Amino acid sequence: MSLQPSMPSTPHQERILLLILAGIQFAHILDFMVLMPLAPLLMKNLSISTQQFALLVSIYTLAAAFSGIFAATFVDLFERKRVLLVFFSLFGLSTFWCALAGSFETLLLARALAGAFGGVLAAMVQTMVADLIPFERRGKASGSVMSATAVASVVGVPLALLLSNLFGWRVPFAAIGLLTLGFFVLAVLRLPTLRTHLSAAEQSAWRQPFAKMTAVLKERNHRIAILFMALGGGSTFIVIPYVALYLSSTAGLDESQIPLVYAIGGIASFFSARRIGRLADEWGKVRSYRIVALLSIIPIFILTHLPVVALGWVLLVTTVFFGLGPGRAVSAMAITISAVKPPLRGTFMSLNAAIQQLACGVAAYLGSLLISQQDNGVMVGFGHAGWAAIAITGLTIYLSGQIQMHQIPTLAVSTQAASPDAELLVVKANQ
Repeated sequence: MSLQPSMPSTPHQERILLLILAGIQFAHILDFMVLMPLAPLLMKNLSISTQQFALLVSIYTLAAAFSGIFAATFVDLFERKRVLLVFFSLFGLSTFWCALAGSFETLLLARALAGAFGGVLAAMVQTMVADLIPFERRGKASGSVMSATAVASVVGVPLALLLSNLFGWRVPFAAIGLLTLGFFVLAVLRLPTLRTHLSAAEQSAWRQPFAKMTAVLKERNHRIAILFMALGGGSTFIVIPYVALYLSSTAGLDESQIPLVYAIGGIASFFSARRIGRLADEWGKVRSYRIVALLSIIPIFILTHLPVVALGWVLLVTTVFFGLGPGRAVSAMAITISAVKPPLRGTFMSLNAAIQQLACGVAAYLGSLLISQQDNGVMVGFGHAGWAAIAITGLTIYLSGQIQMHQIPTLAVSTQAASPDAELLVVKANQ
């Protein structure tokens, strides 16, 4: 049985699909990012300590990691759109609960649920990109979806802060809930149904919930791809949580100038993610990753060793740093989602996202061990974190060439299963 023509089948339909998936990505990324700048208001209104606020931040990532592992046991046993809509609706309800929370304990539980449901969304979004977008346009598509992170930095967070200053800390969460509702309706109406990764045998595999996870992990190519993404996230998070503190305590920036750093960096990352995504399709995904990763080493080194300099020089370094980071991620994701065949793709992406979340958390903790502040507030050891990030980046450059990518026809929108005889084209790693 041959595959039916894939959907979306026209550039317009692809743009609609990517807009909806980017909107889903934007909603849950904004929900994660908006909590941190709300720290003063939350600590004042809910009478919580610094340690309690840190727990509010970390519970989101931890819940996302564990829910990703749990979701990996079943996501490939169900139709893609249905799984996405269920988790997205539960995520939206969790954000509304954040807005209604009246105590630290209630807010902590709401944040854990938002992280648990939101953590699966990123994996499902990229799974649908891989299922529906042809291999030759997959880098561009991943760049379009992942640019939602930059939009969240440039537009979402400042707007959320404005709403919180005017109406209180609850309003941003309520606004994210309403945004989720809007994109949920669009997803119901316009996202296609995806069943071709299923077969009669696979639909009965719910009796063995860990069978697909075992199938993913036993393949060496999958393990390399997961390690590649985990190290990529770790190389970022060993540095990026401490950038603002370093710039204000050691590089001479005033705290009022920090938002400008992130706003300009977010704009750069928005355009670079889209442009590098196109280049990944033109140059080859591994080649583009290696070029961008090598270039990213330069701003990592300069930023982590930056002395007191004028604002203009700081903005130049941080803009390049933030611009190349998402570019690396786009090429890396295009490689990773092509490393697995459709029947295991949802399980693989959920497991990959969970392990990447854990790797980011571990890397942030390791960064804190390398960094300390002197009595005068000056940060020391940030350069050591930079060297660690550079070393890990070098390892990812090597691993990117060890991943075998599969070029498979995009999944048909049909209730029929794909033929096991469907042609599989293996793309060499140096392409």
